[in-house]
Amino acid sequence: MTEKIKLTSGELRLMSLFQNITGAIARDCVVDEKMDRVIFVVNKGQMGLAIGKGGATIRQLQGIVTKKVELVEYSDDPSAFLGNVLNSDMINEIKINNRFDGSRQAVVVVDSKKKGIVVGKEGRNAEKARILAKRYFQISNVMIVSEDHSQIN
Repeated sequence: MTEKIKLTSGELRLMSLFQNITGAIARDCVVDEKMDRVIFVVNKGQMGLAIGKGGATIRQLQGIVTKKVELVEYSDDPSAFLGNVLNSDMINEIKINNRFDGSRQAVVVVDSKKKGIVVGKEGRNAEKARILAKRYFQISNVMIVSEDHSQIN
């Protein structure tokens, strides 16, 4: 289902650095210049290893790459993966819809009081969800909606 992901030599170098510092395996690396960050997708069960005790390992890595480093745990289930990207504790439901034009869309339902946290400052989390959902599951759109709105636009 996932298309072959092509990595640049810079991304491959970052993945190698990540693995050397953390001991965790990075499945993927996305350099997001717009948000000045590097997103690493790590294998299931390796988040603790990647973060390190008290976040020490991830802070060390951030110091070297001089960008914010964000981690996402991989899952081959699109709903679980989006939950990992957006903080599943704050999500009520994730629906993956096939649209008439053949594209796929994810609708993430959250409590209205938590929507701002899920979307993130300047839409950081929503943008990360869109990048990774498209990259892994060909989901062209990720909508984050409040459960108290019956209208989904």
